[in-house]
Amino acid sequence: MKLHSLTSIRKQKPQRIGRGGKRGTTSGRGQKGQKSRSGHRIRPAERDLILKLPKMRGFRNKPKKDAVTVFNLGTLSQKLKTFSGKETLVITRDLLVTAGLLGKNFKGEIKILGNGNAAFPIAADGKNVKVSKSAADKIKKVK
Repeated sequence: MKLHSLTSIRKQKPQRIGRGGKRGTTSGRGQKGQKSRSGHRIRPAERDLILKLPKMRGFRNKPKKDAVTVFNLGTLSQKLKTFSGKETLVITRDLLVTAGLLGKNFKGEIKILGNGNAAFPIAADGKNVKVSKSAADKIKKVK
């Protein structure tokens, strides 16, 4: 086989629709609409969803519930040594804010867990501050 004896194998080009010829006026594309136009491309649904999202800076899906802030008994007793006196120390939201453990605009639940030991008698505010069973047992032993 020599170079001059080689012949090219032609691929058949795809039929160009909509340029006259035997196919008629609409050229098999139907009438009007997005699919009949030249260069039609259907937009993916994901793009429409993305466009509907707000374009504000810092947008987050806000949680439905306020988060529970957890404190261990040992760390609380260390941080609140200065507030302890002879009487039992009642732990409230305001006390934790003044101690610097919570922000002043904190809105949520507070729970005390039983990790560590209490160095002084502690009582928890029943409405805003919840106490786990193990923490309640350790608090009773201190009294």
